[in-house]
Amino acid sequence: MRIAVLISGGVDSAVAVYRLLEQGHDLHLFYIRIGNDNGEGDCSAEEDIEMCRFIAAKFKLPLDVVSLHQEYWDNVMDYALRTVKAGLTPNPDLMCNKMIKFGYFEQRWGHEFDLTATGHYASTREIDGKKWLATAVDPVKDQTDFLARISYDQLKHLIFPIGDIPKARVREIAIQTAMPNAYRKDSQGICFLGKINYNDFIRRHLGERPGAIVDIDTGRKLGTHRGYWFHTIGQRKGLGLSCGPWYVVKKNVSDNVIYVSNGYDTERQYGRVLHLEEMHFITADPWGDNCSRRKVSFKNRHMPNFLQGMISRLPDGSYLLESEQKVQGIAPGQFAVVYDPSGSICYGSGIITGRKVETVITNPTEQHANG
Repeated sequence: MRIAVLISGGVDSAVAVYRLLEQGHDLHLFYIRIGNDNGEGDCSAEEDIEMCRFIAAKFKLPLDVVSLHQEYWDNVMDYALRTVKAGLTPNPDLMCNKMIKFGYFEQRWGHEFDLTATGHYASTREIDGKKWLATAVDPVKDQTDFLARISYDQLKHLIFPIGDIPKARVREIAIQTAMPNAYRKDSQGICFLGKINYNDFIRRHLGERPGAIVDIDTGRKLGTHRGYWFHTIGQRKGLGLSCGPWYVVKKNVSDNVIYVSNGYDTERQYGRVLHLEEMHFITADPWGDNCSRRKVSFKNRHMPNFLQGMISRLPDGSYLLESEQKVQGIAPGQFAVVYDPSGSICYGSGIITGRKVETVITNPTEQHANG
């Protein structure tokens, strides 16, 4: 097949190219540039583009560097700044995948090919004639939580060539095939920031607004922060407080106050109930009109392990997700990504709100039919 391959200069997408060529496909490489002239908002650098050129030359493949800078600013960065300013915690990576990599790119270039491939650690599975997003073999590297807002039309056009092998094997293949980036370190940057410091980015666009850091249990002021938008629920580092650990457990946006609680096991940093709005199912709603007390696995942040719980649809169309385990750092604005009970199929995601809802399930460890 003719396949458009999104490459980044990293080892994962390079090995994805190699594996697709081994299967006999006709490939065209693309690098999406999203930064402006001073590099802000570019999760790449010139060295990344140069590495992409090395990969293209090694395999004698065409490479196009395409720009989606304005679309990125209008959709991903604007979303991130609006969310942070509202006192919420955004996830720009989900929006970048939905709007940029598999949105505008597909509309302008990807649709001309049979499929689009990436180096994401994910896979797909055919169930009853439909394509479902499935987790990768490597649970530590699995990235399905970053793909949980894409549409079914986008998923149908995607292929993930390295989702069936662990990261260690990806490195082995890169070394065995003498990839120019075989020993290159993995990128640790957030998609929409790359090498830019997060706090510097927020400060540049939202400025600073000093406010109080308050012990939620005593009401005592412990220190001063530079703006609630620099902090998120569950945060421990960067508070500048002694006699810790201290965790951010609440924010008062109108008064610009950050509330913290002390101790590794403080109950203030945990919760069990997540209220979800704007629930999005990738392939289909797996429960249809009968979403009552369904067992699921889920994640409320990027991590290798799944949490277990029950999900129910409320009369207003929102969802209630109750965890069997205590959940650390439930941050409004973040996405809860919902999977089947085994954690192998990603159904989709909902946005966590700060709304308090009466629990539907009286016993969170109660076992119910999967349905």
